[in-house]
Amino acid sequence: MYSKESVEYFFKHQEQLFDFQVASDEREARDFLEDVMAVEVNSIRDVRAYLYEMGIDVKNLSEEELKEQSEVFSLPSGKFLIVEG
Repeated sequence: MYSKESVEYFFKHQEQLFDFQVASDEREARDFLEDVMAVEVNSIRDVRAYLYEMGIDVKNLSEEELKEQSEVFSLPSGKFLIVEG
């Protein structure tokens, strides 16, 4: 289950990751997040740990560089949504 914040933010900013719209409304956005098994995490440290576990070399990336990754959505609350396209 995804927070309302994550669904709304992803819907409004989906072009960050895709060159085209993958969801035409928030319901489709939630369904898409479920289909790709997106992950909500609480901190940039959690982002680093998740990406590392997924086999992505993030060892030399700064926190700012992590936040700039297209699959990392920085939510207004300070949490993060990670969506692998």
